[in-house]
Amino acid sequence: MFASCISGASVRILTRLCVLVLVIAVGLGSELRVRVRLSDGLVTEEVLEADSDRDSISLEFKQGDGTLITFVADFKQDVKIFRALILGELERGQNQYQALCFISRLNRNEIIPSESMARLRQKNPQAIRVAEERRGLEQLTMSVAVNLTRAWQLSSHVHNMCSEAQEAIYTREADVKQWLDKGVDGSIFEVLPQVTEMPTFQACHTTKDLWQPCLCTYSLRLEWYPCLLKYCRSRDSSGKGSTYKCGIKSCSKGYHFTYYVPQKQLCLWDEET
Repeated sequence: MFASCISGASVRILTRLCVLVLVIAVGLGSELRVRVRLSDGLVTEEVLEADSDRDSISLEFKQGDGTLITFVADFKQDVKIFRALILGELERGQNQYQALCFISRLNRNEIIPSESMARLRQKNPQAIRVAEERRGLEQLTMSVAVNLTRAWQLSSHVHNMCSEAQEAIYTREADVKQWLDKGVDGSIFEVLPQVTEMPTFQACHTTKDLWQPCLCTYSLRLEWYPCLLKYCRSRDSSGKGSTYKCGIKSCSKGYHFTYYVPQKQLCLWDEET
């Protein structure tokens, strides 16, 4: 549970019961490290950071297989970015790691504001967190490639997040249409072959030839993040009521991405078992 540090006997009692609190003090750091239990039962450390000046939030953690997952919410541009650094299979000719980047529109109610995240503090760092709400899996067909050198128009965070992905930066056609309507340069985007030629491609997990193009899938889950602010009511001595921020709700959400790759060698995790 999270709460704001507010005077008053009743609120002090509530605060003592809290595990994580919202601290109003100015000048404290904006990084929060939280121990989280993954869906496979392993425990990892999430690092959450808020940048009030850039109005953004980042979340990063390592999965049990060594994959590093990074998520950025850019509230200024209403953009969210997922990056996966996946350990390569050296014995099968892959590089040490493979980077993927997925960019999409950010909905305002997906995660708490950066100013609230910056005030989030943890009272018991050793506690293992489990999200209060497990949200449904979101299916995303990433049918458009994004040109890294021009992607600053979408978000100033794209270059730092996706520079290692190079040719593996993807977005959705529906998001592209909205960005184009806002005046983003269309040369940033390249529609991938699957949009018009999907019947000619197999899913990568059914493709035997490592050098054949196919449709790859990649799944990830943000196991714990503050998704909503909670508000409580109080009354002053005259009986007048008011509301104040008294905590957050934590959520877990999964994402399933489908996208074109020019060769199955770039999608070795997506195989039949």
